[in-house]
Amino acid sequence: MESGDRMVEEKIVLSPTEIYEKEFKIDARGYRPQEVDNYLDIIIRDYTEFMTIIRGQEKEINGLTEDNAKLKNEIRKLRNILETQESSSGRSSNVNNIDLLRRISQLEKIVYGKNE
Repeated sequence: MESGDRMVEEKIVLSPTEIYEKEFKIDARGYRPQEVDNYLDIIIRDYTEFMTIIRGQEKEINGLTEDNAKLKNEIRKLRNILETQESSSGRSSNVNNIDLLRRISQLEKIVYGKNE
């Protein structure tokens, strides 16, 4: 179980199974058991759907976080390449430097969400 799953499950008091298995005491002036059961069935379906949605979003967040880290790493690598090229060569690498700067700029837009 991932840490995100544990965090969500720690905050949720009832599981669909616990709702399903809940027994109520019957009183002389109590509710109609069939109505309660039907309503609890709806709640169970909602809980199940919420849990499915949450798990899907957690997976998506994890994937996006990994992608973000990879893109940031690529930006660092490109900056290092650019700095190395600038320090080792002069004007002959200006075309490559411009290409690298453009690529870094586009990656930064993707990573940091900058729209220019």
